[in-house]
Amino acid sequence: MGTNYYRIPTEQEMEERKARLAKRVQELEMTPMNIERRFSTIPTHDSDYVWEHESPWDEFCNDTAIHLGKRSSGWKFCWNFHKDKYFTNKEELLAFIKSGRVVDEYGTEWNVDEFIEMAMEWGQPDGLVADENYMRSREHYLGNNWKAYTDREIDGLRVSSSTEFC
Repeated sequence: MGTNYYRIPTEQEMEERKARLAKRVQELEMTPMNIERRFSTIPTHDSDYVWEHESPWDEFCNDTAIHLGKRSSGWKFCWNFHKDKYFTNKEELLAFIKSGRVVDEYGTEWNVDEFIEMAMEWGQPDGLVADENYMRSREHYLGNNWKAYTDREIDGLRVSSSTEFC
């Protein structure tokens, strides 16, 4: 058991999104094709899959709850770098966190600076880390693929090899 933490947008950011959503909805054309596609737009970027599209509502909701990481008793805080989608190092991570708000999985909003302090101190100095030694000892559970589950270290942070957290 542990607690997951998420970066959510500021109220101002959501107001800007709401204004874009309202404009998009106002401009919707009631053509049979648009109705059949549920008013979704096909991306303009190169896409291998033509059905990859978003409705105005999808656009509004995208990236509103970005998983930051998890704290668990006995372990160092485990960060989720989302395959470097939002940040690639500690400096970028901290700037990203400070650009929004932080809530835990129970809906409690955290003061951003207090969250950062808690996360940086959680499990220090000797909390568990799913490093090579730890994962090798679990090989009988994980099979030959145990290296895929090994945490990375980035700028002194424990970073999960996975983007899926429970």
